[in-house]
Amino acid sequence: MFDPARLVFIDETCTNTAMVRLRGRAPRGERLVGYAPHGHWKTITFVGGLRQRGMTAPFVLEGAINRPMFLAYVKQCLVPTLKRGEIVLMDHGGVAEAIEAAGATVSSWPSATDVSYHGISNT
Repeated sequence: MFDPARLVFIDETCTNTAMVRLRGRAPRGERLVGYAPHGHWKTITFVGGLRQRGMTAPFVLEGAINRPMFLAYVKQCLVPTLKRGEIVLMDHGGVAEAIEAAGATVSSWPSATDVSYHGISNT
């Protein structure tokens, strides 16, 4: 059984500044006026770890994350926060060596596409 204090969950999320509401509400007979940023459409990615006691190793970058950037995050942000015997759970592969060098172990869970494609979330 896992000791919850030894678990570190790693995941990422992103948003795009072009994401604005397409619909809204206004009083009857009045036109709805909305505003959106103009000309600087960016993707912002956030990666972080979650422990039982709170967030760890937060990282924000402009643009989508790729394998070299994720490996840099693991080596420069995550590994310095790890302690021997901790268990890192994530849905990315290919970075286990860097984590295991810090004395932690790596476990993975299915990615969101695997879960929705194979119907695991329906069980």
